[in-house]
Amino acid sequence: MRRSLLVVLALAFVAPVAPVLAQAELRTEGDVAKAQGAYEAEVPVNSQADADRNGGLARALGIVLGKLSGDPNVVARPGVSQALRGAANYVDSYDYRQDQGASPTGAPTFKTTLVARFRQDDVDALIAALGLPVWPQPRPKPVLWLAIDDGSGPRLVGLQQANAARSVLDRAVDRGYRLGLPGGGASEQALVGAIWRQDATAIARASARYSPPMQLIGKLYRAGGGWTADWVFVDDGQVLSTWSTNDADARRAMAGGADGAADALVKRYAKQGETGAPGVYHVVFTGIHSADDYLRLSAALQAVSVVRAIRPVKATGDRLEADLDLLTGVSGLNRMLGDSSPLVPVSAPTQGPVILDGESAEYRLR
Repeated sequence: MRRSLLVVLALAFVAPVAPVLAQAELRTEGDVAKAQGAYEAEVPVNSQADADRNGGLARALGIVLGKLSGDPNVVARPGVSQALRGAANYVDSYDYRQDQGASPTGAPTFKTTLVARFRQDDVDALIAALGLPVWPQPRPKPVLWLAIDDGSGPRLVGLQQANAARSVLDRAVDRGYRLGLPGGGASEQALVGAIWRQDATAIARASARYSPPMQLIGKLYRAGGGWTADWVFVDDGQVLSTWSTNDADARRAMAGGADGAADALVKRYAKQGETGAPGVYHVVFTGIHSADDYLRLSAALQAVSVVRAIRPVKATGDRLEADLDLLTGVSGLNRMLGDSSPLVPVSAPTQGPVILDGESAEYRLR
């Protein structure tokens, strides 16, 4: 007898997890390291060695920046990849988890996962310095009205079948928000026809008992040799977006619903942070008494991801004048320098796309 797709999907996401030692204390059974907040992320690593951990922290910070900005391709934005190299500087704590699975032969397998938690204030400062958009929190929790037809007729996925929708629920978390499921009572099961017709008005009325007034409406069905999911995202009665996802794997086809909803939410609610204007700024550095001082200055600037180019202009005594091509202006540079930088801000020019003649920012090398 062929199993229902709802049952197969539900079973696919039930896997044992083995507790491991935390970094600061011994974990007990059931107390498993897991990323939970917007400033936390987990990534697979090959081992707990320093090199693997540093690479994992960089990937984890990239995930956090993606969640906070709402941009899944945030690492491709200017300055971000360089900033990720210093991910360890933003870490509040980290932990490891061993996830147990099985090989095709049935032998047990274990995967090491790094769980990283980053300091909120420092990450917020990094986002501002890089000029990334910000998707404000708290985030809404739209209701997912999903019907699946595996060949035996469409059925609603309610709370009792949450594991069947695990891929789309988890993908929403990856994108920085959560989806809710309807209770799945008899009256809601009767809405399957409206879901299949993608009757947004009828579903919005049925969702009146839930908050907020946002609905992600999807139907998943077999198509050709794979699966297709058709989606509608509704915000307060207004259809914001419609799209379809296709994949040979039903779980991946489902996950595309969370991506489309996130994109619609970000487009509507994300805000560009207030940053300095990008451009070339004339900067004066003082306190340079030797070649070693110059090397320290150069290294400090090259370590800052908002500095796109350094062009020395004039050197006299202990003073160096240079033009810096800055991603987010002097304000972004100052945010990125931090308290431990050898460069101390002395003065800054007027911010804006036009820099007045003769104005310059000044820094002292300590």
